[in-house]
Amino acid sequence: MRWVRWLVAIAFLTAMILRPPTAIAQEGSRVPTDDEVNAIAKKLYCPVCPNTPLDVCETLACRDWREQIRDQLAAGWTEEQIITYFVERYGQRVLAEPQRKGFAALAWVLPVIAVAVGLAIVIQVLRAWRARRALATAPPTPASVDVPPEVVARVEKEIKDLW
Repeated sequence: MRWVRWLVAIAFLTAMILRPPTAIAQEGSRVPTDDEVNAIAKKLYCPVCPNTPLDVCETLACRDWREQIRDQLAAGWTEEQIITYFVERYGQRVLAEPQRKGFAALAWVLPVIAVAVGLAIVIQVLRAWRARRALATAPPTPASVDVPPEVVARVEKEIKDLW
């Protein structure tokens, strides 16, 4: 009976040693997919290349950042926590789009204001053009001039004499 216990113990230890590393990793924490990592990486910019999203950049720094995101996701961090971590560490310049609070909110508000002002200007210009065109096509109106009644009477008499 003693040899059966030893046989079970050896089999158990052999199974633990020969078990694939992915099975060990899955027990401790779940392994994030590339899509999950890239969903967060799209919201960050490369620290080395100007205006290059982290998900498409192939520099060593970006690969390291994507691995760091993968590790943080595996540790149970949320997307917001990961982005906040990178902003606190590297500043606002790593964000693909500015945050919608504080001074950075102007980046969201100013375009709307600019479009509204532009539309108002276009409407005013179109109204002015329409008014100018209406004046140009309107028939001329006689000038209102104060003519003495004796002059009017003489002109009417001359017109009657012509007919």
